[in-house]
Amino acid sequence: MIARKKTERRFTPIESISQFADKLGGFGDTVAYRYFDRDRNLCTLSYAELSARIRKQAAGLASAGLAGKRIAVIGETSVEWVTSYTSIIASGGVAIPMDKELDVEEIKGFFAFAEADAVIYSRSFNEKFADLSKSHPTVKVQIPLDPDAEWDPVDPSFLPYSHLLDMGEAGVREGYTYPAVTDPCRMVEMLFTSGTTGSSKCVMLSEKNIVSVVNNACATVDFSPEDAIVSVLPIHHTYELAIMLAGLNYGMNIAINDSLKRVLKNFALFEPTGLVLVPLFVSTMNKRIWDEARKGGKEKALRALIKVSRGLRAIHVDLRKTFFKQITSAFGGRLEKIVCGGAPLNPELAETFSEFGIDISEGYGITECAPLIAVNPYFAPKKGSVGPSVPCCTVRIDADHKNDLGFDEGEIQVKGDNVMLGYYKNPEETAKVFTEDGWFCTGDVGYMDEDGYIFITGRKKYVIVLENGKNVFPEEIEEYLGRLDSVAESVVVGRTKEDGAISLTAIVYPQLDLFKNGEDHEAIEAAVRADVAHMNRKLVGYKQIRDVEFRYVPFEKTTSKKIKRHLI
Repeated sequence: MIARKKTERRFTPIESISQFADKLGGFGDTVAYRYFDRDRNLCTLSYAELSARIRKQAAGLASAGLAGKRIAVIGETSVEWVTSYTSIIASGGVAIPMDKELDVEEIKGFFAFAEADAVIYSRSFNEKFADLSKSHPTVKVQIPLDPDAEWDPVDPSFLPYSHLLDMGEAGVREGYTYPAVTDPCRMVEMLFTSGTTGSSKCVMLSEKNIVSVVNNACATVDFSPEDAIVSVLPIHHTYELAIMLAGLNYGMNIAINDSLKRVLKNFALFEPTGLVLVPLFVSTMNKRIWDEARKGGKEKALRALIKVSRGLRAIHVDLRKTFFKQITSAFGGRLEKIVCGGAPLNPELAETFSEFGIDISEGYGITECAPLIAVNPYFAPKKGSVGPSVPCCTVRIDADHKNDLGFDEGEIQVKGDNVMLGYYKNPEETAKVFTEDGWFCTGDVGYMDEDGYIFITGRKKYVIVLENGKNVFPEEIEEYLGRLDSVAESVVVGRTKEDGAISLTAIVYPQLDLFKNGEDHEAIEAAVRADVAHMNRKLVGYKQIRDVEFRYVPFEKTTSKKIKRHLI
């Protein structure tokens, strides 16, 4: 990997979310966001307008009696989503970002668990949340961003976003100010890890956690106020949200992708200089490059050109922008850098993109660390590493052996301003992930070299990390499989296919006594596959079982009757 010249970090660290909201106004008429409205008209919002919107919304929450309350936010990435999240915290409340892909009943269950007082939601939830506040045990106010129903001033439980802003505008005229931040360690965000209501954990983040990650992202990632990025990842993910806030703190131009089907067209329109992606996107982009080359009969020529380019760079002649202009034009023509995280990245992909003049910096994080832990530095990268820890935290290795390179290897543990407060209503699980001397246990295994660069070598936890960065907890899917009459026992694993894709696979021991002929494996397997297909309809796409494998002897178990996963 080739290092770039170290650049000056041009940003002002933030101290709180309310101070951040005010600071944005200092960028004035600079365009903060480019986005499409419902009719796909291209719209813009300046930093001055963004800052004013956040203040107005915070004042509206105060006028509605919602300042300091717990408010969930759910829907597609939008300016309104960002202003809602920011204004909730700035007004003294707790933001609860939610995954819009979850089953609606599961979402409502999470609202109840977190004791959400209100919910702000996009148009896609209008029907799903009809009369939510009248039947839900905790949610008493629903705030649709784009309501179907008319506002009824007599009904305080239904408050359309436009009326919230009207209330806020009056509040600002009357001199509304953000409440003072007296405790930076106050919980301001609640995030649910993947899983069912029963097995999921709710991460509690403080304002200090969020602020430290925003500042450290700005300090370590090679972006500048002149950069333009396109937001393509789900906004409720801590990874995307942290980079979004860091981008705003730089004063960058941020475009919002409105559809994955149109992402390449949007890249061409918005012409990003940088992107924040998960490995699946990078892999897809790489596949497209080579597929197009093969279709045009230019694969050999492209590989030859790479060799020529590499030779020229060895003598300090860099013609990548000229040689590979046709490739980079597919991504807008200005793309120079990608930050990649959320799942392990194949180091060869970083090498390939570097050949085209697009540098990839891999980062490492976890929701419980808000999420940033480390970034491979653009000015001194190491192949296969996620870099040293960012300045706001320290990483150590709880070694249990030395690896073949002679380095201590074991669980990666973290301590610092980015580490969560704990799991909500779950002191037992909180205690499990902290050592006696206060270090957070990530559940990941790796080592650090002599320069402090972290290399991740495995997953201590059984979580399956898909290419798109989604985390799938096998226990959750096994709960669903366990409800099927045809399944006696099951274990869910991630099988890596020849193309590198991870296929969610169920290994099943069938309920043999359910079938008249226990030896008719063909009929048994057909029945189980049918049941699994029916089960899949109840699951979000990324959690669906793609393959089923069979065994006809029970799984080996411990004395407490738990399946010995390590043997599978």
